[in-house]
Amino acid sequence: MLAVNATEMRKDFGRYIDQIVRTKPVFVKRSRDYFMGISIDMAKELVNDIQFVAYKYIEEDKSITLSLENFDIAVNEADLDKAIRSLMNDLREYAKEYYDNIEFWSSDLNRKKQMKSIIKVLLIENDSELRESIVCRAGKI
Repeated sequence: MLAVNATEMRKDFGRYIDQIVRTKPVFVKRSRDYFMGISIDMAKELVNDIQFVAYKYIEEDKSITLSLENFDIAVNEADLDKAIRSLMNDLREYAKEYYDNIEFWSSDLNRKKQMKSIIKVLLIENDSELRESIVCRAGKI
């Protein structure tokens, strides 16, 4: 691995930050630990292909239920737009909870698989970008 020693990075921290933000990620080694400095734009590119599949169910009262695949998130609202907004809000809450308690959540193998999705949600600042990542499909019965 192309890793810079942490001591070397500390000596010229500004140059490494400029490199991370403007050109490329930087791999760093500190003792036995390795980490990567990466710009937000590059991180967004890494998770660009992540999509969220929501299964849509039309209830007897004509309300819409959306159930998010691979997540324990389901919402029910009067119409599809409201359901998608609720789903996005719940997904944002879930991502923040996951991040705040990452040691706990990532210790579960099924939840650990959600890491890329969680990072995507945390990186997306506006609702329209998140909305573009949600694909609605007819619910499975």
